[in-house]
Amino acid sequence: MNDTIAAISTTTGIGAISIIRLSGPESLEIASKVFTKDLTKVETHTIHYGYIKNNNEKIDEVLVSVMKAPKTFTKEDIVEINCHGGIATTNKVLEILLNNGARLAEPGEFTKRAFLNGRIDLLEAEATMDLISSKSDKARKMSLNTLTGETSNLIKDLRSDIVGIISNIEVNIDYPEYEDIEVLTNEKILPEIQKFKEKLEKIIKKSQDSKVIKEGIKVGMEAARPNVTDFRQPLYFVMKQPYAKVPRFIELPSREKNHYLMFTEDIIKANLNLIFPGYDVDSSYCIKISRDADILIDDTASSADLVAQLKKKVKKRKIGDVCRFVYDRAMPSEFLDFLVDAFRIQRDELVPGDKHLNLEDLRHLPNPNKSLHSLEKPKPMKLTVLDEKESIFNYVAKKDLLLYYPYHSFEHFIHFLYEAVHNPETREIMVTQYRVAENSAVINTLIAAAQNGKKVTVFVELKARFDEENNLATAEMMQAAGIKIIYSIPGLKVHAKVALIRRRGLNGEKIPSYAYISTGNFNEKTATLYADCGLFTCRKEIVADLYNLFRTLQGKEDPKFTTLLVARFNLIPELNRLIDREISLADEGKQGRIILKMNALQDPTMIDRLYEASEHGVQIDLIVRGICCLIPGQSYSRNIRVTRIVDSFLEHARIWYFGNDGTPKVFIGSPDWMRRNLYRRIEAITPVLAPDLRDSLIEMLNIQLADNQKACWVDDKLQNIFKKRTPGTPTVRAQYTFYDWLNKTNS
Repeated sequence: MNDTIAAISTTTGIGAISIIRLSGPESLEIASKVFTKDLTKVETHTIHYGYIKNNNEKIDEVLVSVMKAPKTFTKEDIVEINCHGGIATTNKVLEILLNNGARLAEPGEFTKRAFLNGRIDLLEAEATMDLISSKSDKARKMSLNTLTGETSNLIKDLRSDIVGIISNIEVNIDYPEYEDIEVLTNEKILPEIQKFKEKLEKIIKKSQDSKVIKEGIKVGMEAARPNVTDFRQPLYFVMKQPYAKVPRFIELPSREKNHYLMFTEDIIKANLNLIFPGYDVDSSYCIKISRDADILIDDTASSADLVAQLKKKVKKRKIGDVCRFVYDRAMPSEFLDFLVDAFRIQRDELVPGDKHLNLEDLRHLPNPNKSLHSLEKPKPMKLTVLDEKESIFNYVAKKDLLLYYPYHSFEHFIHFLYEAVHNPETREIMVTQYRVAENSAVINTLIAAAQNGKKVTVFVELKARFDEENNLATAEMMQAAGIKIIYSIPGLKVHAKVALIRRRGLNGEKIPSYAYISTGNFNEKTATLYADCGLFTCRKEIVADLYNLFRTLQGKEDPKFTTLLVARFNLIPELNRLIDREISLADEGKQGRIILKMNALQDPTMIDRLYEASEHGVQIDLIVRGICCLIPGQSYSRNIRVTRIVDSFLEHARIWYFGNDGTPKVFIGSPDWMRRNLYRRIEAITPVLAPDLRDSLIEMLNIQLADNQKACWVDDKLQNIFKKRTPGTPTVRAQYTFYDWLNKTNS
């Protein structure tokens, strides 16, 4: 509304007077250009005599009314030109105004501006149009009453009363401890609501009467309208498909040797007439909505403020903006337009699909033919050296232990915590929590430890995306049980997956404490789905470093780490030393060798270091499941190969191998090579020092590099190129081959 509009305000035709109205910020300036007097300097609400001119030619003798903002109908500067009636003269004056900067007003735009500028409300705007089009004296009076605010005042009073009682109800809910507020009961609320109902019915009755008076009663014969159904306005409905307790596929009775399965959405579509009785169902289509579930929080806030923010914002996750909308491409454009408006979808978020969506559910497709046996996934095995009678503490006191999930059972870790709970020499249990399962056995065991008199400290990362609500709930539950909770560090995210069992002899003598460093979360559910590994050790240097890490999480400054690599402290310098070592070996004519397994490779600095190593002749293999910003197949990356494996389990482990001239250094830990992991998070990486465990990790890496069933090469266009088995070579499906290897060594 920054422009100035003009229009003829009187009925076109022959008459004594015609009125042309200007409204907008330049009304006075435009009128002054064509009038014999400078209207910018005159008083408001005054009338002036003179002539309308066009290039010194007198067009008409006029009276000009000047009304300055804000005391006008539109709350803008308004000029009204009273000229002699007649089509030619009126149109000429309007043309001159348009040529000098005004814009022709749209129908009803003056009233629209009055509404948008707060001069009148919507009811008064409608009443203005009704007053203009009144066909009877009663209609005129009714429109005038509305225009003067009679109806609006009724609604405003009702709204004020409703807001008042809602406020009192919310105060009673939110602050029940306040003694100086009125306690609202049903006996007090219901009579007030009944009054609201009666007032509302009066307003509706008045509205209906007004409609009859203003529009009259329309009478017609149905027989005079052929093809009546063609005139009906279509109605659109959106139904949420059940999924929690209803299978996606329904098995139908078999006939002869044929088996039949049906999508639940197809069953719903076939029975829509039962869901919408009395309606003619024209068509139905499937849609899939993905919402923006990100929570924007002040990352630098204190723990208390962070908790308050998260509690408030996680509740809004289900109503986040639509970020992806998949629809059946057969859907009519009118239906799609309706959905776009209803869900406030940006057009660039639209993704055309087919009849059936969520095809990832096909992995749950039932097998109606029992004679066909599906490939069994590897089932988690328990180590024979760790039967229920064997103490994990006693075993790890003698040698390090490395577990591979989901090939090994996560129950071993639960047993590790359980031992700590009941071991009289346990002084403290310290754990990081990033993601845990619902009804977590880990959390329940920690609560049992606190109830058993053990000191338990848990660092809870509240900013773990999509797990904020679960982490808040479990943290509050643990805190109630007496567990010391440390919340997120301002400006940082703690992604390390570590646990520490601190012990002391009953007589005060020093005895082994135990450290656990993993690539995956303490989550028994994902431990059956994600391929991870975790190291148990009582090596003093690792235990001491891990204790320093927990002290850092509690606020200790300038920690020192001798063995563990910790992001934001000693990780980057050590990675650079390890790469430099392989480069120097290659420069000496020896073999430089690097194998890196991770989820994502994105950090430009580390990618450049790998390019540099490649140019010096270091042979590099990368096993990257997800994002990979390194481009192989270039002159500067000719010695780099990128492998991607997607199979039954999600590859989640981070394992780094550096050849070191025949004495390999192997590390496992939590970070990927992304900027957020290397520079903005607390991550923990441990060297695997036991030769047999180091060799088992190397064996796993070699098996994954040999995969010719579920592995892809990533080419120079970052496209996946499936590996093909060379004739005469054995079939290698890495996850299953490695499981078989572990099973053979489990003795």
